[in-house]
Amino acid sequence: MNWLITENKKRVNISEIPVLNFPNLREEIIKINKRVIGFFGKQEEENVRLFVVMADDIEGKLYISSSVFAKEEKEYESITQEIPAFHVFEREFYEEFGIEPKNHPWLKPMRNHKNDYKFFEMEGDEVHQVAVGPIHAGVIEPGHFRFMCHGEKIYDLEIQLGWQHRGVEELMISSPSNQLAESICGDSVIAYNLAYSNAMEALGDCEISNKAQLIRLIALEMERSAIHIGDLGAIAGDIAYLMGASIFGATRTLVINTMLEISGSRFGRGLITTGGVNFDIDKQLSEKIVSVLNKVATDVERTIKTMLKSPTVSSRLEKTGVVSEEQAKSLGLVGMAAKASGINLDSRFDFPDKWYQDVENRTIKAEGDVYSRTRLRYKEIKQSFHIIKKLLSKLETYNDEPMNVYVSSSKPDSFVISITEGWRGEVVHIALTDSQGNLSRYKIKDPSFNNWFALAMAVRNNGISDFPLCNKSFNLSYCGNDL
Repeated sequence: MNWLITENKKRVNISEIPVLNFPNLREEIIKINKRVIGFFGKQEEENVRLFVVMADDIEGKLYISSSVFAKEEKEYESITQEIPAFHVFEREFYEEFGIEPKNHPWLKPMRNHKNDYKFFEMEGDEVHQVAVGPIHAGVIEPGHFRFMCHGEKIYDLEIQLGWQHRGVEELMISSPSNQLAESICGDSVIAYNLAYSNAMEALGDCEISNKAQLIRLIALEMERSAIHIGDLGAIAGDIAYLMGASIFGATRTLVINTMLEISGSRFGRGLITTGGVNFDIDKQLSEKIVSVLNKVATDVERTIKTMLKSPTVSSRLEKTGVVSEEQAKSLGLVGMAAKASGINLDSRFDFPDKWYQDVENRTIKAEGDVYSRTRLRYKEIKQSFHIIKKLLSKLETYNDEPMNVYVSSSKPDSFVISITEGWRGEVVHIALTDSQGNLSRYKIKDPSFNNWFALAMAVRNNGISDFPLCNKSFNLSYCGNDL
């Protein structure tokens, strides 16, 4: 068997993971035709062991295999030539270990760029470059955007990230904690903390209470709906639809203030801990949450329908920033960006949690444009509210203790994949332990890792004034990339 087949949040022994020579592994990757979610290395004395994780979204299974590069082996034949979605994974692996994917079409640094970074350039008397960042106005995080334009038309956009150099994955090995996990990406506190907690609990063979599971997912859906509402306001602001910007901004505040009442933090910090949660939701608070969400749902529905009926709004959103289904599949997009282009990926349903089994996963008519990404947010807000109400009703049927339980030490020589569907898409945490049960490798993949290149594709042949709108319609994460 060339692959170890496992499931989300299930611990396996590293010794069970097959080790192939790379040409055979490359053939296997191409042959099984699954979706890559992990491609990373681990230093083993003088050798580097490459781990590959592929997802079968239809069957809800995960495939793991590996290959070992000896000290003197410094290259291999690129997989990107056959499967373009590997391009960022191979670039990251090369950057970290210096093992070159030969014939990679875009072998540039992901994070550790130098002053001699070579941008793509176009020739022509009337072609000009526009450079934006890495320092931006306001509080936006650092990223550099290099536009190649002819007049107002964008022919190409190159995005240079990696300005923060935070060393998160190394910190996860030396000082793992819920506080660190929830600080990795500030607008995805719950998603990241949940992915981390699930990984640690799986390594320790820990089962948490039903009530704790429900509270965690209620918080996850509140985070999803709050960010989506805020983004609807930001999209409205970028097209000067000021009524929408004002109403959505105020409405988002109602949701995050409700999170404040649950956990003492508007963003859910401190709510989730390994082994459970730190705060309960009683009947009175449950009823208040439902009341707030009902008001928010009414306000969102009225505002979005009014907004999308406006000809000036639709003319700015429709056919702007298009990423086709073919492009989305080729680039390996995930989450909201994929769904808006017609690829229905959602780990809540593809790798189902028992609490999502009776929730209908509806799709939208997807054109891959800003309009589709806007409508998808509205659809997911409604869906999240429906899920929250279902989960709150189930809370009353459980009397078990939701607070954190003791989590035993991690099992030695173990490997676990933990996937949580954040509001952007899948947040993937992969944890490995050594012979003593200590973390020896911790790999994190934010959905933005897959989706940044889609923004560059989306703005091609659009006017440069459309870039802020396209950018906001994806709302990708700098810090989720700069690990």
